[in-house]
Amino acid sequence: MTRTLHHSRAKRLVLAAGAVAALCLTGPLLSACSGATESGAADRTSEVPGWDETATPATVSRQMNIDLPSKAADIRAARQNGFQDDGLLLAFTLPTSGVNAFVEQLRPERELRQRDEPRKSVAKPMTPFSHLDLPEPESLPDVREGQVCAPCGGDLNSLAIAVHRLGDSESRVYLRAVD
Repeated sequence: MTRTLHHSRAKRLVLAAGAVAALCLTGPLLSACSGATESGAADRTSEVPGWDETATPATVSRQMNIDLPSKAADIRAARQNGFQDDGLLLAFTLPTSGVNAFVEQLRPERELRQRDEPRKSVAKPMTPFSHLDLPEPESLPDVREGQVCAPCGGDLNSLAIAVHRLGDSESRVYLRAVD
């Protein structure tokens, strides 16, 4: 009986030693694989979605099928490369007297809605205007907004507009599209 007990302890000791040895041998491999996976995920995350540094107001307005008004000033644009779709941002100021004509040429699906107060809860947009150093139109008071098209013709999936009155004589037009 003592021999069976001794044999059982020896067997457990050998199994435990084998498990420790296996961990010692495979542990570094597992952590190397784990590190590679985390690193690879971080690399993919930093690439997509990512901002296209070559985007210009001319290229973005062309992708949106929009002719910039001749009186547009402080024109800012960005393109964000996405997993499946790309986000497009275009913002500019216009004399307030020219805003209605610009909006009409876009032929929105419905008349733009007037919003007097900022939205109480604003979800972080996928393509934020903060990238252009501008506040999000949802966070501003006195904004007319609406969908221009969804779906749109050509490669454009959707196009939305927001117009914020900056003062008596000037307004900022915000355009956000999905391509």
